[in-house]
Amino acid sequence: MPADPVRGRRWADHRRTLEAIAWKYRTNSPWRNLPDELGSLQTAHKRLIRWAVDGTWEMILAALLAAADADDDIDWTVSVDSTIVRAHQHAAGALKRGRHAPASPPITRSDAPAAG
Repeated sequence: MPADPVRGRRWADHRRTLEAIAWKYRTNSPWRNLPDELGSLQTAHKRLIRWAVDGTWEMILAALLAAADADDDIDWTVSVDSTIVRAHQHAAGALKRGRHAPASPPITRSDAPAAG
Protein backbone atom coordinates (compact mmCIF):
# COMPACT_ATOMS: atom_id res chain seq x y z
CA MET A 1 0.00 0.00 0.00
CA PRO A 2 1.22 3.54 -0.60
CA ALA A 3 3.16 5.17 2.21
CA ASP A 4 1.95 8.27 4.02
CA PRO A 5 2.61 11.50 2.13
CA VAL A 6 5.83 13.36 2.93
CA ARG A 7 3.92 16.56 3.64
CA GLY A 8 0.63 16.93 5.43
CA ARG A 9 -1.32 14.64 7.75
CA ARG A 10 -1.08 10.89 7.91
CA TRP A 11 -3.63 9.05 5.83
CA ALA A 12 -6.64 7.37 7.34
CA ASP A 13 -6.35 3.60 7.85
CA HIS A 14 -6.02 1.80 4.50
CA ARG A 15 -8.07 -1.18 5.73
CA ARG A 16 -11.07 0.95 6.55
CA THR A 17 -10.79 2.79 3.25
CA LEU A 18 -10.59 -0.50 1.32
CA GLU A 19 -13.66 -1.73 3.19
CA ALA A 20 -15.50 1.49 2.25
CA ILE A 21 -14.60 1.09 -1.44
CA ALA A 22 -15.57 -2.60 -1.41
CA TRP A 23 -18.86 -1.78 0.34
CA LYS A 24 -19.70 0.85 -2.26
CA TYR A 25 -19.20 -1.53 -5.20
CA ARG A 26 -20.66 -4.58 -3.44
CA THR A 27 -23.93 -2.77 -2.62
CA ASN A 28 -23.98 -0.52 -5.69
CA SER A 29 -25.02 2.32 -3.40
CA PRO A 30 -24.15 5.97 -3.84
CA TRP A 31 -21.20 7.31 -1.86
CA ARG A 32 -23.53 9.43 0.30
CA ASN A 33 -25.00 6.22 1.81
CA LEU A 34 -21.60 5.02 3.09
CA PRO A 35 -22.02 3.89 6.72
CA ASP A 36 -20.31 6.10 9.33
CA GLU A 37 -18.18 3.22 10.64
CA LEU A 38 -16.41 3.04 7.26
CA GLY A 39 -15.16 6.62 7.49
CA SER A 40 -15.62 9.68 5.37
CA LEU A 41 -17.07 9.26 1.90
CA GLN A 42 -14.77 11.99 0.58
CA THR A 43 -11.72 10.15 1.90
CA ALA A 44 -12.76 6.85 0.33
CA HIS A 45 -13.66 8.42 -3.01
CA LYS A 46 -10.50 10.52 -3.23
CA ARG A 47 -8.34 7.52 -2.33
CA LEU A 48 -10.10 5.38 -4.96
CA ILE A 49 -9.39 7.98 -7.65
CA ARG A 50 -5.81 8.61 -6.47
CA TRP A 51 -4.99 4.89 -6.46
CA ALA A 52 -6.50 4.48 -9.93
CA VAL A 53 -4.34 7.28 -11.30
CA ASP A 54 -1.04 6.25 -9.66
CA GLY A 55 -1.36 2.53 -10.53
CA THR A 56 -1.90 1.20 -6.98
CA TRP A 57 -4.91 -0.91 -8.03
CA GLU A 58 -2.83 -2.61 -10.74
CA MET A 59 -0.10 -3.41 -8.18
CA ILE A 60 -2.67 -4.81 -5.74
CA LEU A 61 -4.22 -6.99 -8.46
CA ALA A 62 -0.80 -8.23 -9.59
CA ALA A 63 0.18 -9.14 -6.00
CA LEU A 64 -3.13 -10.95 -5.39
CA LEU A 65 -2.87 -12.86 -8.67
CA ALA A 66 0.76 -13.83 -7.97
CA ALA A 67 -0.12 -15.10 -4.48
CA ALA A 68 -3.16 -17.03 -5.76
CA ASP A 69 -1.17 -18.49 -8.66
CA ALA A 70 1.66 -19.54 -6.33
CA ASP A 71 -0.85 -21.42 -4.16
CA ASP A 72 -2.50 -22.86 -7.28
CA ASP A 73 -5.69 -21.28 -5.96
CA ILE A 74 -6.85 -19.56 -9.14
CA ASP A 75 -9.24 -20.79 -11.80
CA TRP A 76 -9.70 -18.83 -15.00
CA THR A 77 -13.29 -19.34 -16.04
CA VAL A 78 -14.95 -16.65 -18.12
CA SER A 79 -18.64 -16.64 -18.91
CA VAL A 80 -20.68 -14.12 -20.84
CA ASP A 81 -24.45 -14.15 -20.63
CA SER A 82 -25.73 -12.92 -23.98
CA THR A 83 -29.11 -11.99 -22.54
CA ILE A 84 -27.63 -8.87 -21.00
CA VAL A 85 -25.45 -7.80 -23.92
CA ARG A 86 -27.21 -5.13 -25.91
CA ALA A 87 -26.37 -3.62 -29.25
CA HIS A 88 -26.21 0.11 -29.74
CA GLN A 89 -29.35 1.58 -31.29
CA HIS A 90 -27.56 2.11 -34.59
CA ALA A 91 -26.63 -1.56 -34.73
CA ALA A 92 -30.19 -2.60 -33.96
CA GLY A 93 -31.79 -1.30 -37.17
CA ALA A 94 -32.66 2.23 -36.07
CA LEU A 95 -33.32 4.60 -38.94
CA LYS A 96 -30.73 7.14 -39.96
CA ARG A 97 -31.61 10.71 -40.82
CA GLY A 98 -32.96 11.24 -44.32
CA ARG A 99 -33.76 7.60 -44.95
CA HIS A 100 -37.28 6.38 -45.14
CA ALA A 101 -38.50 3.19 -43.54
CA PRO A 102 -39.36 0.37 -45.92
CA ALA A 103 -43.05 -0.32 -46.16
CA SER A 104 -44.10 -2.92 -43.64
CA PRO A 105 -46.09 -5.91 -44.86
CA PRO A 106 -49.85 -5.72 -44.35
CA ILE A 107 -51.17 -7.19 -41.13
CA THR A 108 -53.62 -10.05 -41.51
CA ARG A 109 -55.69 -11.60 -38.80
CA SER A 110 -54.58 -15.04 -37.72
CA ASP A 111 -57.95 -16.58 -38.59
CA ALA A 112 -58.03 -15.02 -42.09
CA PRO A 113 -56.61 -16.89 -45.09
CA ALA A 114 -53.13 -15.82 -46.06
CA ALA A 115 -52.77 -13.75 -49.22
CA GLY A 116 -51.10 -15.80 -51.89
